[in-house]
Amino acid sequence: MTRSLSIIVPAYNEQSRLPASLQKIEEYLAQTTWDFVEILVVDDGSSDGTAAVGEEFAKTVANVRVLRNPGNRGKGFSVRHGMLEARGEWRLFTDADLSAPIDELDKLWEAAAKENAQVAIGSRALDRSLIGVHQSAFREFSGKIFNAIMQLAVGLRISDTQCGFKLFRADVAQQVFSRQLIDRWGFDVEILFIARKRGFKIAEVPVRWDNVEGSKLGVFNGATAFLELAQVRWNDLQGKYRRESNSRTPASH
Repeated sequence: MTRSLSIIVPAYNEQSRLPASLQKIEEYLAQTTWDFVEILVVDDGSSDGTAAVGEEFAKTVANVRVLRNPGNRGKGFSVRHGMLEARGEWRLFTDADLSAPIDELDKLWEAAAKENAQVAIGSRALDRSLIGVHQSAFREFSGKIFNAIMQLAVGLRISDTQCGFKLFRADVAQQVFSRQLIDRWGFDVEILFIARKRGFKIAEVPVRWDNVEGSKLGVFNGATAFLELAQVRWNDLQGKYRRESNSRTPASH
């Protein structure tokens, strides 16, 4: 039985960090036993050379594709774009800075297989001793407050919804991301809410993680993520996640 993997890297103005991250992903994949692998860099309307960096890398490494969003649409839009364009039987999205090292994918895959889960997500909250470089005290506190409000607002019993390291089986990715409506920071909660609502099992897995300077999540974006919790609940009450699929699937670029 063949096993295929797609790795989706949403990227916005990541010209400086992307080359090293792509090289680390390629070195990791070269040592794995996946039968087919691909890397999808999703450029979110960057104003620097992010897309050019990805395209240059694609000239020397097989099965690398660069997808372009129609302008700056947000991380959620980028992840959805990559997930719905991917070809692998399993699909991982990871932050461009590789704050969770790419070889932590092994843990997600093993947990999915062991627990018969269709979704496996990295977590910083289950074992904080695995965090090498912490965020500021303010951001860590805000994260804990967000998670507490999230659990009350949408009922997800997940310790860390916001870690940008999540693995989906292909058929589940299709069902979840075709229903995703939030384009920006609240999308993590939304996709997990949809997955749980549709009866898919989610394995939460403690992973190594290091805060990398240069995060694009500011105070305003963080506040927006809180508001988007209410949007998830409102979308659910309106029955939007029960529909066959939404019409906002990104076009291929």
